[in-house]
Amino acid sequence: MTRNGTTTARTIRRAGAVAGAAAVLLAALPTATASAAQAAGRSGRPAWCPAVEGHRVDCGTVGRPVVAGKPWLGTVPVAYAVVRHREAGPARGTVAINPGGPGETAVDRAEVFAAALRGVLAGHDVLLVDPRGTGRSGRIPCGVSDAEYRFADRAGQRDAIARCAANLGPRAEGYTSAATADDIDAVRARIGAESLLLYGLSYGTYLMPVYAARHPGRVDAMVLSGAYPLNVDPLARPSADAVSLALKRVCERSGVCDGDTAVADLRTVAGHLRERPVTLRIDAAGATRTLRFTEDKLANLLYEAASRGAGESPAERSLLGDLPAALHDAAGGDDRALRALVRADYGGATREDQASFLAVVCNDYPRAWSVDSPLPARWREYRAALSAADPARFGAFSVEGFTEGQTDGADACIQWPRRGTARPQPVDGAQPDVPVLLFAGDLDSNTAESATRRAATQFRRATVVAVPNVGHVAELESTHCALAIVEGFVRTGRPGDTSCVNAVPPIAVAPVRR
Repeated sequence: MTRNGTTTARTIRRAGAVAGAAAVLLAALPTATASAAQAAGRSGRPAWCPAVEGHRVDCGTVGRPVVAGKPWLGTVPVAYAVVRHREAGPARGTVAINPGGPGETAVDRAEVFAAALRGVLAGHDVLLVDPRGTGRSGRIPCGVSDAEYRFADRAGQRDAIARCAANLGPRAEGYTSAATADDIDAVRARIGAESLLLYGLSYGTYLMPVYAARHPGRVDAMVLSGAYPLNVDPLARPSADAVSLALKRVCERSGVCDGDTAVADLRTVAGHLRERPVTLRIDAAGATRTLRFTEDKLANLLYEAASRGAGESPAERSLLGDLPAALHDAAGGDDRALRALVRADYGGATREDQASFLAVVCNDYPRAWSVDSPLPARWREYRAALSAADPARFGAFSVEGFTEGQTDGADACIQWPRRGTARPQPVDGAQPDVPVLLFAGDLDSNTAESATRRAATQFRRATVVAVPNVGHVAELESTHCALAIVEGFVRTGRPGDTSCVNAVPPIAVAPVRR
C-alpha cells in the first residue's frame, strides 16, 4: 500500500502507509523558476503554470463541489497542467499521471515528468492534476503535520487522526479517491480529451482503477507501478512477508551477508524493542523531537522506509543496503548503526499537513471492523481479527508489532467518525477491457510483488513485469529499462520485450562483520 512519507526529488512516497512517501522517476530536476512563472502570468496563463523546455504547457482550474449534492459545503478549485506533445498534428492520446501519496502533487513536477517521459511526449500529451486538497487544488489543513504523525506512538497517531477529522468537519466526506477520480474526468472534459491512458504510481495504482470503474468508456489503457489491489489487506500481511524476502535477496545477490541470519537478526531486534524500546532525540521539522523507537517503528522502517530509493543508485548504499549489518550489530548488543539509520530517516520528517493523506485512507481503505459500529464494538471486531490472524504471516515481527507499524492501515483509522465522512471505496467495480501493464520491484516491501499480482487479477488483460533489484516504484531503477517499457506500451498497447530488466544491477550492501 502506498504509505505516507516525505517525497523528495529523488523518490516517490507511500504509505503511507501509506505513504509516502518522495518527486518522481529520475534524479532531481529544477521546477519552473520564478521568472518563468512571471512570464507565464504575462502570457495569460496562471502564474503558477510550470514551464517545460520544448513544450507548450496549458494550465487552468476546474471548480468542483467539495461533496457532490451538498452545495452548502462549497467548492474546491482543481488545478491541472497539460504538457503538450512535440510532433506536428493532433496528439495520439493523453497520458494522465498520479504520483501517489495520497497527497502527492503533480503540477509542480511537470519538468521531472517531462524528462522521464520524453519519448512518450513525442506524440502524446501528458496531463498532471493536483488532487483536491493538495498543491494548487485547495489545500485543506487539519492540524496534523507529517512530523507529529510519524513521531507519535500508536495511541497518539489514532488521536491525531480523530483530531484531523474533527478539524475537517463535514468536508472530510469530500476527500476520497472517487471524488478525485471524478475531478480528473472533469479536467479531461475541460481539455477536450476523449479518453485517457491512466498512469498510476504507488497510491496512484489505487486511484486509477477507481477512475476506470467510474468512467470505463474514457480509458485507453493503464500503467500501474508499485500496485496494490482495491481490496487491500487491512493488516498488510503481504508487506510483512516481503520484508524477510527483501533481506534474503539483497544478501544472496551481494554475497556479503547471509539472508537467513539477517531475518533472524531482525527477529531478535524486534523482540528486544518489544521489551525495551529505545528513546532517541532527533532534529526534524525545525525542532528537536523525542522518538520512542518500538517494534512497530522498526516494522515501519523495514517495510516502508527501506523500500524507498532501493536500486535508484545501486553503487551507493541505500537504507535497505545498510540494514543487514546494522541489524546484525544490534542483535549482538551494539545498536549504534541502527540508531544512525533511524535518525537519518526520521530527520526527514516535515511540517507538511497530512489532511489529504489521512482523509483519503480513512475514508477509502478496507478495515478490519464495520464502519457502522460504535468505537467499543470496532475495538472488539479489530481484536478478533488480530486473534484470528496467523502469526506466521507477520514474518519476523509480532502481530501487534507489525500492524501498529502501518501509518495507513490496521487500527490507525479506528477513531475516524461514522458521521460526516465517506463510505469505504467499493472493491468490486467492473474494470474496462483494456490493456494494463503493472510493475513490481522485487525489493519492494511497501507494495509487495504478491500485492501487485493480486492487483493484476482485477483486469482481463494484465501483464506484470517484476523488476529485480529495485524497491518501491520500479521506474526508479538505474538503467531506465522500466521507462523504456512504459514508452513502448504507451505507443503500442503492448509491453513488448521486457528482457532488459535482467540487466538491472544489484544494490550495494554493507558487509556484515562475522
